[in-house]
Amino acid sequence: MATREPATTDEQACRQVLRILGLVGDKWTLPVIGQLRDRTLRFSDLHRAVTGISQRMLTLTLRQLERDGLLTRTAHPSVPPRVEYTLTPLGRTLLDAAAGLGEWADTHRREIGDNQRRYDEVQARQAQSPV
Repeated sequence: MATREPATTDEQACRQVLRILGLVGDKWTLPVIGQLRDRTLRFSDLHRAVTGISQRMLTLTLRQLERDGLLTRTAHPSVPPRVEYTLTPLGRTLLDAAAGLGEWADTHRREIGDNQRRYDEVQARQAQSPV
């Protein structure tokens, strides 16, 4: 029976990068980060600001961002409890990268839309023609 070799350093690094890209590419991370760009917000303010996110998904997203060191959570001892979220310096660097990606998407959105329409038209014609 063959034994598996431990993952190489390159493989481990690749897995870590893929996990981080998965986080950034998730539906809610960038909208949450974007809302915290210039300000500290309470949970309820974030929930109102990020359209369509459920309380549970916001909680999960905030926990992951805190775990990754992209934001800080500050709980103030008050009744009711007041919890605030702020971007860390590391989280701010993600804003820079996201802004570049957003600019790219804006620059190429028409071209991509045209390509998608052409592709869909070809697929529709092929689906209608007999084989």
